[in-house]
Amino acid sequence: MMIWVTIGLSAATMVILAVFFTSVLGWANRVFHVPVDPRIDACAEALPGANCGGCGFAGCREYATAIVCESAPVDRCVVGGQDCVAALAAIMGVEATAAMPYRPIVHCGAHTEDRLLRAPYHGEPTCAAANLVGGIQGCTYGCLGFGDCQRACQFDAIHVIDGLATVDYTKCVGCGACSRACPRNIITMAPFKAERILAVACSNKDSGKDVQRVCKVGCIGCKACQRTCSLFTVENNLPSIDYEAYCPEDLGDAIRAMQKCPRHRLVFVGKPSADDLAALAGEELPEVVKPDFKTTVDDTEWRG
Repeated sequence: MMIWVTIGLSAATMVILAVFFTSVLGWANRVFHVPVDPRIDACAEALPGANCGGCGFAGCREYATAIVCESAPVDRCVVGGQDCVAALAAIMGVEATAAMPYRPIVHCGAHTEDRLLRAPYHGEPTCAAANLVGGIQGCTYGCLGFGDCQRACQFDAIHVIDGLATVDYTKCVGCGACSRACPRNIITMAPFKAERILAVACSNKDSGKDVQRVCKVGCIGCKACQRTCSLFTVENNLPSIDYEAYCPEDLGDAIRAMQKCPRHRLVFVGKPSADDLAALAGEELPEVVKPDFKTTVDDTEWRG
């Protein structure tokens, strides 16, 4: 009998405690409730849920909160595209403006066989680790080829091919993960005014003689492009393109500059059109690369 009394008291105590804490929690929920703007949930539902960080926020929910609470622009979701922009604009009651797509550019065109003065590397097979060790390759600006960018991409849109990071623009959504992963800052994000744009496929700022000593294809700073087309400016032995003045419909001088480049470092990058594919049937398309210029060793501490 005492056992049943003990069990009954224990059960009754648990029920009383459960009722008490339920009441306390219910009261706390009412008293301390913080109203949430329903537009946050609506914006979060409209976003693709990729949480890629391409918008500049940690995830889609954080971006939705920033849109509603901080008036963040509605055109930052590179994965969702224009349909997502339109949905967010409708929720917020603002105009849906066409957003220029951002895509990555790899500012290097040298494959493994093009890189000179290479040394064996037996450390951790990552670009971040190799970038801290001197002498791996003569060019301290070029792609290291260990695939940090490839591992960072959630969309299988960038691969290391023969030692060079190469973007697959048919899959790329412009999230910027590859750019953030590159320790040498040679992958940059830039707005594409057309499916394919002209780019400088090199980051080496050394003199022409020094470039030739470490790379078979690196830009030698000859300034032929600058003399041929006003879009090009050569600074620190490296040309850059004025994309503000870049007009995809008027590239006559730029194409002539590309043809005059002795090292063939001016290339078209991006997604080829049907006409491009037809014109180049049977030929290998060049790699892809383009602007934003913050290159290489700028943020790197070197040793060795």
